[in-house]
Amino acid sequence: MTQRFVLAIDQGTTSTRCILFDQRARLVGVAQREHQQHYPRPGWVEQDAMEIWRNVERIVPQALRDSGITVDQIAAIGIANQRETTVVWDRRTGIPVWRAIVWQDVRTEELVGDFEAKPGSDRIRELCGLPLATYFAAPRLRWLLDALPGLRERAERREVLFGTMETWLIWNLTGGIDGGSHFTDVTNASRTLLMNLATLTWDKELLDFFGIPAAMLPEIQPSTGDYGNTRRVVPGIRIAAALGDQHAALFGQTCFARGETKCTYGTGGFLMMNTGTEMVQSTHGLLTTIGYQIDPEPVYALEGPIAVTGSLVQWVRDNIGLVASAPEIETLARTVEDNGGCYIVPAFSGLYAPHWRSDARGLIIGLTSYITKGHLARAVLEATAWQTREVVDAMNADSGLHARTLRVDGGMTSDNLLMQIVADVLDIPVMRPFVPETVSLGAAYAAGLAVGYWPDLEGLRNNWRLAGQWVPQMDPESRAEEYDNWKRAVALTFGWSRSKRARGLRES
Repeated sequence: MTQRFVLAIDQGTTSTRCILFDQRARLVGVAQREHQQHYPRPGWVEQDAMEIWRNVERIVPQALRDSGITVDQIAAIGIANQRETTVVWDRRTGIPVWRAIVWQDVRTEELVGDFEAKPGSDRIRELCGLPLATYFAAPRLRWLLDALPGLRERAERREVLFGTMETWLIWNLTGGIDGGSHFTDVTNASRTLLMNLATLTWDKELLDFFGIPAAMLPEIQPSTGDYGNTRRVVPGIRIAAALGDQHAALFGQTCFARGETKCTYGTGGFLMMNTGTEMVQSTHGLLTTIGYQIDPEPVYALEGPIAVTGSLVQWVRDNIGLVASAPEIETLARTVEDNGGCYIVPAFSGLYAPHWRSDARGLIIGLTSYITKGHLARAVLEATAWQTREVVDAMNADSGLHARTLRVDGGMTSDNLLMQIVADVLDIPVMRPFVPETVSLGAAYAAGLAVGYWPDLEGLRNNWRLAGQWVPQMDPESRAEEYDNWKRAVALTFGWSRSKRARGLRES
């Protein structure tokens, strides 16, 4: 019998990957291409959606070719994607009307301020589980509708279509201008500020509030379903799943039970806790979202995004020259026993969860003549750990659950000292899986389940294998003292930016 595989397309913030998995969740083929980041103005972050599509056209055949796998051996395709990044394109030409506006973009800051002052703004979180913030897709979409003459009228006539990146790729893969499927899934739709979190449908009250024409929106599907068969690149394969990247990581980490928690450490940090079929409205600065939807009943989650984790290491490497390469930060940090009283709060463009303060700016505090490069390196790593602690504390408080372990993935997990520090400050074990590509694996898992390639969730759990574990070693008194110092440092970042929205976004 011919061996079969599942293909995952992981469309990320800096690159797009195609990964092939076998039935034991082993990686058997991979291809990857980076795409350019565009910064046309301060605070603006854009990408060329056509470049990303062309990359997919290249990497999917390359992954198959390099692994010696043929198209007829692919059981299904699953797609994971950077969330909130917004694309609008002409359905007749297939050409975007503007570059994709990336989730990191803050051009809508004043527009969000206007929305906050508008009657009905107090209903937003109740309906969709999210705060009003530049982070989400609806303000970007409204900005495009306002900025481009005639675009609103074209949207109302369904001449242009909106989507996040999975929608854009599905539409192109299934035919594009020749009848491409216009779908999104519940996890990505839950990040727009436009989907009702209880009904899992586009909400008329939210659409009216933001002024978004319903005609341009994609149809919402469960995370597993029938997104259509490919007609381009690798024709004839069913696209059976789509999830936002962090939801895919939750699924790839097999966090299927209430209270199970994961964190993906990359440019930023993204923690997510499974809260089961219960929709927990956060009162501690977190986002209520869909974890995934496999069965008819969705699984909800609490999420705490951290804006700056790995990008702090990049900053001290590229802008400050503290280290020549990212891995050197661990070596340098190991030259000292502690931070020497120095703390770094990387609020480069404000703070995300649990503070939601757009007026915050980064600081280095506690500098004395005693501080060395080693202490600064240690403070860099500790910044990620303490930000993680803040979010985990908020999750425990909101959910009434208690995270017993933290499953981790992403590039920063190769830093063993950082993982130990995270375990120390959380006072729970930190666990890294054997397969680090959990975003791609989660998309593959969901697609494979949809077509019967994997039988059930328990079978997926059996694939999860431990590669590394760190247990707490810090004494409680030191932990409490250091955490108090960290919180004092964070408080000093508030109010530095004196923009029109200097008061920030308070969500606690």
